[in-house]
Amino acid sequence: MNASSPASAAARPWSRRLAPVLLLAVLAVLPLLPVPEFWITQLNYIGMFALVALGLVLLTGVGGLTSFGQAAFVGVGAYTTALLSARYGLSPWLGLAAGLAVTLAIALVLALITLRMSGHYLPLATIAWALSLNFTIANMESLGKYDGLLGVPAIELFGVSLADGRAIYYLIWLFAILGALAVRNLLDSRPGRAIRALGGATVMAESMGVSTFRYKVVIFLIAALLASVSGWLFAHVQRTVNPSPFGLKMGIEYLFMAVVGGVSSVWGAFVGAGVFKIIEDQLKELLPALLGSNGNFEIIVLGVVLVLMLKYAPKGLWPSLQGLLSRWWPPARRERDWEGAAALEARPKPQAGSVLLRVDKLRKQFGGLVAVNDVSFELRAGEIMGLIGPNGAGKSTTFNLVSGVLPATSGELRFAGESITGLPARQIARRGLSRTFQHVKMIADMTVLENVALGGYLRSHSGTAKAMLRFDRAEERRLFAEAESQLRRIGMQDHLHELAGNLALGPQRLMEIARALCADPSLLLLDEPAAGLRHKEKQALAAVLRQLRTEGMSILLVEHDMDFVMGLTDRIVVMEFGTKLIEGTPAEVQASPEVRAAYLGTEH
Repeated sequence: MNASSPASAAARPWSRRLAPVLLLAVLAVLPLLPVPEFWITQLNYIGMFALVALGLVLLTGVGGLTSFGQAAFVGVGAYTTALLSARYGLSPWLGLAAGLAVTLAIALVLALITLRMSGHYLPLATIAWALSLNFTIANMESLGKYDGLLGVPAIELFGVSLADGRAIYYLIWLFAILGALAVRNLLDSRPGRAIRALGGATVMAESMGVSTFRYKVVIFLIAALLASVSGWLFAHVQRTVNPSPFGLKMGIEYLFMAVVGGVSSVWGAFVGAGVFKIIEDQLKELLPALLGSNGNFEIIVLGVVLVLMLKYAPKGLWPSLQGLLSRWWPPARRERDWEGAAALEARPKPQAGSVLLRVDKLRKQFGGLVAVNDVSFELRAGEIMGLIGPNGAGKSTTFNLVSGVLPATSGELRFAGESITGLPARQIARRGLSRTFQHVKMIADMTVLENVALGGYLRSHSGTAKAMLRFDRAEERRLFAEAESQLRRIGMQDHLHELAGNLALGPQRLMEIARALCADPSLLLLDEPAAGLRHKEKQALAAVLRQLRTEGMSILLVEHDMDFVMGLTDRIVVMEFGTKLIEGTPAEVQASPEVRAAYLGTEH
């Protein structure tokens, strides 16, 4: 029986459930078996390292924020519990709570200072504060300076000492597995989809109402707290702390683990931690024997391994392994459990015929270049307006000014009677404006359904903690029901579970429209929606837009397909060289000598 047969397909869900159950069973039973103590020690360190790597998966792999400083947060957690338990005799569990509180305070300050940086400045900033924290710890008399703190007591749980490596093994792996599940749950949620947009789709996310800076701070804090828990465990396993394990070198090694395992994969954090720890320990014994001298030669070999990894498995070991096994163990589709889910709250539509958008002498300058020159027009509720003109006329720039993606140099914007001049895109989105883009913006490694569900961000409310604890499932079902409904509206119901990056340009544009509709806007801005569509797809899209107009939605669109525009719009604004050339009905525009001159270079 081949892998694609119905019987094997039916068996796949069972195999998916069985694999993690078997793995957990092996982890649970291993300390009870007569295995060498060395194995248990190795697994303890792998579990602690994986906690830090999990934070880097969230921060660097998903959020695109490279950090070399996670070892400093491990040190904060370790030193806090060591100081309270060894010096003042307090419970290690109080040390855990205090460590998390101190880490949270430090991480919040650092996040607010450094996360507004971009490019190479952010990694350099993480190096700077990692060095600063490490040297601060190493020079504090109360923390024992470079000698550190001795006599850290073992953790006790319900009166049972966890001093033995086999005893604390269960606590370490409990935290590691719970951390992995929490991160996985977060990524599969409303805030998770916003976080996944941080890696390269921030403009789109802001236009959907997401505060991207807020989510950068959130994942920075989560990564710091996971590192702090690892430090707490480390202190009570080692029973002593000193500055050495919390320096920049270890910060680089944590990042190495995440990259080797799969920097954007939750379970890759465990693979990377395991591979790193095992290789490092083996090299420490093998290399001196082979070279006949002692030294940190393993760093050189690990560097070579990383270079080879980046060349032959750039996404990491875990994603590469998944790719090899995909024929027999294909990625699971989301269970379609949203049948009968309650509808999301709908936005009241403005009164038909009322002025919805007023653009008054809108101007945008880039240095000495005037891209939009004192453009004015009004769009009324229940109307479809076209914005046309030759390439470089300033149409998309006008869109970006109206939607808040770009700030206007001068002029005024009013939406539903309220001034929106100078407001950022996410605040304008909250008032009922949604849009698509000239160049499709999406999250390529999310499914079509998930991309469209991001459009419903403002119509849902579940936060980070609720998502990590999986208490957001009812709202998620409502979001996916709405997303599927909008995909059906535009004829893409057969692509729900396909990765967005695998779609052709035409379907990607339709997906963007569905995502914008998922926000239930009062005004829909469509930037070249028909580009890449076949004739029948254009006809179907035009029918959908007309139906939206009858439902009370207003539409402003930029388009180069004149047949599409003339057969759909109520009024048209023609632009040339950043200025408004003419405004009128499709018939008036078609008859205009100025328009013919703009497009053809002649009035005849």
